[in-house]
Amino acid sequence: MQSFVYNALPGRVIFGQGTISALEAEMERAGCTRALLLSTPEQAAALKDIAASIGALAAGTFTDTAMHTPTDVTERALRAARDCAADCTIAFGGGSSTGLGKAIALRTDLIQIVIPTTYAGSEMTPIIGETEGGRKITQRTLKVLPEIVIYDVDFSLTLPPRLTVTSGTNAIAHAVEALYAQDRNPVISMMAEQAIAAMGRALPAIVANPQDREARAEALYGAWLCGICLGSVGMALHHKLCHVVGGSFNLPHADTHTVLLPYAMAYNAKAAPEADQAVARALGGRSGTQALVDLAKKLDSPNSLKSIGMEERDIERAADLAVQSPYWNPRPIDRSAIRNLIANAWAGDIERCMSGT
Repeated sequence: MQSFVYNALPGRVIFGQGTISALEAEMERAGCTRALLLSTPEQAAALKDIAASIGALAAGTFTDTAMHTPTDVTERALRAARDCAADCTIAFGGGSSTGLGKAIALRTDLIQIVIPTTYAGSEMTPIIGETEGGRKITQRTLKVLPEIVIYDVDFSLTLPPRLTVTSGTNAIAHAVEALYAQDRNPVISMMAEQAIAAMGRALPAIVANPQDREARAEALYGAWLCGICLGSVGMALHHKLCHVVGGSFNLPHADTHTVLLPYAMAYNAKAAPEADQAVARALGGRSGTQALVDLAKKLDSPNSLKSIGMEERDIERAADLAVQSPYWNPRPIDRSAIRNLIANAWAGDIERCMSGT
């Protein structure tokens, strides 16, 4: 048994179907009387319904949340919070809405309530990443950890299959990196393996039938566990690459995670054999990397950075950024090897990456 330190994070989770009905009671329990509701423009209609369900407790809405939490959007949202004298935020949606709620909390200490509609997992973490001037800066602080999270399976039923796949793979990435984190511990490793297995079962079932409530519930459960993993231990190469590539070149967040995950696993596999074996057990493969590749093929996931909008000319800059202030990683960060990883990921050549070239 290795020595370890485990810090349990505070927070209240309500999980199930129809749990949105608990929102008003949860606000009252937290002492909140004026909420600013947050969403993307695409979810504005659903947000309006949620606002109506809590009546006078809804003090205002802000429906311009954006990917990668741009600071200029945060400034506009802060003005909206001040204008309606909000004492809490309700973030409805995926990582963009949750990220904006966190950015507001970072600056104001307003209580956060999150209603996730994707499998992003950021609602369970004290981590925030913000973009400004083409750079994404990430920090970890309990000031941004949401106080209340309401998981309602009903809201996940309308998540399109393709977004389900990328959001779910994004969640898997949190658990994969938790398995080889510098500060890993047996509790989080157990959660991580169970989370990967749950997502591995659920995602193919959802692709086959998006209205499969049992599969949707298992995916949301897996995403919750993945989020706990992300929030409880440090991340490594994969998340550094995603922050660099996604934030610097404005690529879709979940798609970037989906493409890069098997490449990061291949890079670290020999340096983290126990993690590789755990991923293989969870997904039923001969190796962790191969199991991730097989799952991606089964789900018809995006498999190259080129396919999600990255330009070939950006490979060198991405490599330079990736080795600046690197996260701890089980295998040393070598600029040449990282450059090859990014180039292979751009081209979609996972076999070349697995061979070590």
